Amino acid sequence: MGRRSGVLEFAVLGLLHDAPMHGYELRKRLNILLGALRALSYGTLYPCLKSLVAQGFLVEDNPDVEYVPATALNGKRSKIVYRLSPEGKQRFEELLADSGPEAWEDERFGVHFAFFGQTDRAVRMRVLEGRRSRLEERLERMRSSLARARERFDDYTVELQRHGLESVEREVRWLNELIETERANRTGRTGPATGGAAGPQKTSDGRGQEIGSPDPAGPPYDRPGRSSQER
Repeated sequence: MGRRSGVLEFAVLGLLHDAPMHGYELRKRLNILLGALRALSYGTLYPCLKSLVAQGFLVEDNPDVEYVPATALNGKRSKIVYRLSPEGKQRFEELLADSGPEAWEDERFGVHFAFFGQTDRAVRMRVLEGRRSRLEERLERMRSSLARARERFDDYTVELQRHGLESVEREVRWLNELIETERANRTGRTGPATGGAAGPQKTSDGRGQEIGSPDPAGPPYDRPGRSSQER
């Protein structure tokens, strides 16, 4: 299974873990979860749903009703409701427990973070630390690239690279806060609130940037899902 389809599988199982949904509602929730820049078409969603049904992870209610995609003209929506099977719940728990390198990548991390409220604390910590390590490696490469770009490219290209660098720097600061909060909760100490008012931080060009402030081009910090507090 490809990386993108694996992310979609995880997102579908996670959303259906909360409650059954028909295809229209599920697509709407997925577009919020995955972000507008990765808007999902029916042509992408329904093959994934059919695959999950075939694998025994999902069950269709009213499967004999033919689905007609909603359009501005017909206004029709799917009457098939999808719900997790016991095997689907087990599969979601397996994906939720995965804290390996794939969980640190951009899209997978965003979806995993949306379900952190259902994730074991030790797994959350491994994912957060792994993500931070991955971004710190990226920062080192980007800083070297930016230094070379100042000598070789025009001001606009340099500015674009600097913008990307600042976005990664902001996420690293955000991850540092989350990790500190997880550690404080584990030891019973009072930790800093995520995105708290600890004062502005300086970016690579010296401008103020609030701690935890999400970058529009970055990961889905405010996407739906349970809170990161313990159940």
